[in-house]
Amino acid sequence: MESKFIFNMGTNRELLAKGVKYLFGALPLMFIGPSVMYNAFMNKQTNWHYLVLVIGCSLCITSVFLAFKGLTVIVKAIFDGNQ
Repeated sequence: MESKFIFNMGTNRELLAKGVKYLFGALPLMFIGPSVMYNAFMNKQTNWHYLVLVIGCSLCITSVFLAFKGLTVIVKAIFDGNQ
């Protein structure tokens, strides 16, 4: 009953949905990025090692960015919804 009251006090539902979409975008990258980096470290003898490593690092950085942006948007939707 308490959470129902909080979400009806001025939560911007469109902004909340946008933040959740960012988090769902970050979720697969949280697993794909480290897997690609592991693959790069296991295949050091090939010429593609550095390219695969850069792709894995960029996927991990993108995941952290999307998660941060999603959480920021969710907090903004919950606490700044009545403005």
